[in-house]
Amino acid sequence: MNIRVGIVGYGNLGKGVQRALPQHPDMALQAIFTRRAIDDIDTGTPHVPVHAVETLPDWRDQLDVLLLCGGSASDLPEQTPRYAALFNVVDSFDNHAQIPSHRQRVDPVARAAQRVAIISAGWDPGLFSLYRLLGEAILPRGETHTFWGEGISQGHSDAIRRVPGVLDARQYTIPNDAALEAARTGDGPPLSPQQRHRRVCYVVAAAGANTADIEQRIVTMPGYFAGYETAVHFVSSEELQRDHSGMPHGGTVIRFGHTGEPRPVAHRLEHALRAGANPDFTASVLIACARAAVRLHREGISGCRTMLDIPPAYLSPRSIDDLIAALL
Repeated sequence: MNIRVGIVGYGNLGKGVQRALPQHPDMALQAIFTRRAIDDIDTGTPHVPVHAVETLPDWRDQLDVLLLCGGSASDLPEQTPRYAALFNVVDSFDNHAQIPSHRQRVDPVARAAQRVAIISAGWDPGLFSLYRLLGEAILPRGETHTFWGEGISQGHSDAIRRVPGVLDARQYTIPNDAALEAARTGDGPPLSPQQRHRRVCYVVAAAGANTADIEQRIVTMPGYFAGYETAVHFVSSEELQRDHSGMPHGGTVIRFGHTGEPRPVAHRLEHALRAGANPDFTASVLIACARAAVRLHREGISGCRTMLDIPPAYLSPRSIDDLIAALL
């Protein structure tokens, strides 16, 4: 299956997609689309053209799927429904609380266009969503705990960069070690995400910016920082690049539950991720989902999907017979 791919957005995630695509011989990068000045983009691959996003309608018959690599704060809520009217698309929308409303905006557009839109693909939401589903289905009597980090969140860092007066930023999500151990042993009450984590932000402010106002906007940002213990540190651009240029991340999903009566037996199902580079790992998940989107579309399926809706075999380039023989 030869899949023609377009990338929309050439930040960390878009570059991660470009780096990962050569590992997928059933896919070929056709073009990169950007809002920035084309002459400012150096992809390192002269054979891959760079075009303005305004030209995307002209590519309707030349691409099988678009990978939307913008941010969740303001890019994807507008871009995903717009481009789902023209292409099969995959995005990494990661604001958990707003995923249902994002899906409601995208689904009717994709259905009307007879296209497939896979939203919220990545490791969380995405892979971790699958792990939570498996845990609940297998151990219905129990508790699920998700821990993120320690690592840099792309979505939260992007949200900070959208605050007026911010030039650049990195946001670390740090799990509560005591809460993590309690989840593994089944001790203690269920905790909210805000109780399981704290957030640490490193921010480069523009000259003359009101740093107190920037900090207040960050710590009260709904869906990202409101309710969390959040520390904001203002640093120079040089400090940010020197001390926070790497982008590791990861997390853990734990399901602790019991089976059996009258003597319950305890079980723990645990999945962990340690990503050396968050953009690269997320990009790899998007690529697998792009394959699934094209397969679904070629079967005549349309509308909005998530990783909870996709048959796992559709993520792989291998045939189902091969997968059963090798993996089952």
